[in-house]
Amino acid sequence: MGNAIHDKEAQLQYLRTRLDMFMHVLDSLEAENADIEDIDRLIGMMDDLQLKCEQFKKDWK
Repeated sequence: MGNAIHDKEAQLQYLRTRLDMFMHVLDSLEAENADIEDIDRLIGMMDDLQLKCEQFKKDWK
């Protein structure tokens, strides 16, 4: 894994990058062919983003 990010601008860039990755995965998913593993992966990505947002929010206070 990478180093901890403490700079607010770097944290925002990290979140933007991760959100772009999520959107790319979502856009590439074909609804007709999606299975439970695909949905679980999307949910996991959203959970990771939420966790990072909570961690960064604590740093910004």
